[in-house]
Amino acid sequence: MSEVNNTFLLNELQFQFADSIYSADEPYGLLTIELDPKQIIPVLNFLKVHPIIHMNFLTDLCGIHYPENKGKELGVIYHLHSFTENIRLRIKCFMPNDEPKIDTITSIYGAANWQERETWDFYGIEFIGHPNLTRILNVDEMDYHPLRKEYPLEDQTRTDKNDNYFGR
Repeated sequence: MSEVNNTFLLNELQFQFADSIYSADEPYGLLTIELDPKQIIPVLNFLKVHPIIHMNFLTDLCGIHYPENKGKELGVIYHLHSFTENIRLRIKCFMPNDEPKIDTITSIYGAANWQERETWDFYGIEFIGHPNLTRILNVDEMDYHPLRKEYPLEDQTRTDKNDNYFGR
């Protein structure tokens, strides 16, 4: 039986990257760390080639926007999975609204290519070194990133509906 669990995984990460891990938590049993964005490449390389952990699958990568968190408004969330040890890890990296940049991880996980493009398209987070960081779902002429919370949810010029019927 494997000894790899959340405690083992966190201990290995803290031993190697203690100064770069800002926080750790286990919501619903999923180990979640907040990481210095400058350390995403070394941490992911470490996890992928670790002789026991083998974090060999990028399940998901997505953006997030918390406009009320000054200096940490935008973020990238990575979900990783080790098939051999059946353990998962979530990594959160936050950055300021005026400097939304983080290194691409496409050299470690090829599947990140599409996911980073989608995150850039919707949130405007630049993935430094990405081989083709262009819009993937929105039109090329779009000059904004629509999932940022700075844009209204609906067209404010609509006159064809009465909001009183919708509890507003």
